[in-house]
Amino acid sequence: MSEAQSGNTGSEPRHLDEPTGQPTTGHVWDGITELDRPLPRWWLWTFYATIAFSVVYMVLYPSIPLVDNATRGLFGYSTRGEVHERLDEARAAKSGNLGRIAAMDLEAIRADDGLARFARAGGESAFKVNCVQCHGTGAAGSRGYPNLNDDEWLWGGTLDDIRTSIMHGIRFDADDETRISGMPAFGADGLLAREGIRAVAEHVIRLAGREADRELAAEGAQVYADNCAACHGDDGSGSREFGAPALNDAIWLYGSTREDILAQIYRPSHGVMPAWGGRLDETTVKQLAIYVHALGGGEAAAND
Repeated sequence: MSEAQSGNTGSEPRHLDEPTGQPTTGHVWDGITELDRPLPRWWLWTFYATIAFSVVYMVLYPSIPLVDNATRGLFGYSTRGEVHERLDEARAAKSGNLGRIAAMDLEAIRADDGLARFARAGGESAFKVNCVQCHGTGAAGSRGYPNLNDDEWLWGGTLDDIRTSIMHGIRFDADDETRISGMPAFGADGLLAREGIRAVAEHVIRLAGREADRELAAEGAQVYADNCAACHGDDGSGSREFGAPALNDAIWLYGSTREDILAQIYRPSHGVMPAWGGRLDETTVKQLAIYVHALGGGEAAAND
């Protein structure tokens, strides 16, 4: 190792790096010599200032973690504490309206414009947390999940109907009051032969006002009368008592193609909706009912 690389210290003169003419520290890594260049003064003073700032901050504000808390500091201020204070203020501001919603029936809430707006806002918030996963952010639904914006309701579209569906769910085994309906698996359980299934499918297609095989549809009319009309109605208008969908419109929960209809007759799909009454409080359920009713398809109560 050369004298320039030996890292002489103490009273011995520093050695210079030949290419740059800069003094070195004497440290060499893999043939690379470290230059002895001090940090810029502005950087050092900035670094010292940050240290001083941190010390002052530790004295004034909560900073040092303890077992289940932290030092409070001279000011005793924390952003978390401020957030809690603001949340408490918001809850206090809402408590009056929430109390009124809890005490009033749904129609009375809807009739009060200010309270109805408050309920819709709360219902929209609850919907985004609990319902969008199935019904979508715009409540338009998707295959197997009903659209809540239209006026087609399996179990009724009044405020009380919607509240009951939210409270007790659909085919939710854990709730004794859940809404129950079931369509037989006409093909899978051998209740109808394939010819009968094809015929009744054509009849259903004709009920919806679409082009169908006339001969098969005529045969399917009797099959429909014997097996389907009790729930779906003679004209295919459905029955809310049984949660049986209308078959004479263009709204299809599980698809509208001929193959979709055949599959639903052969082995029907049955959706399940949780009973939110066991997860959400009564006030939130009311707000959800008000919000869903206001989406566009809500109906007036029978006595209105």
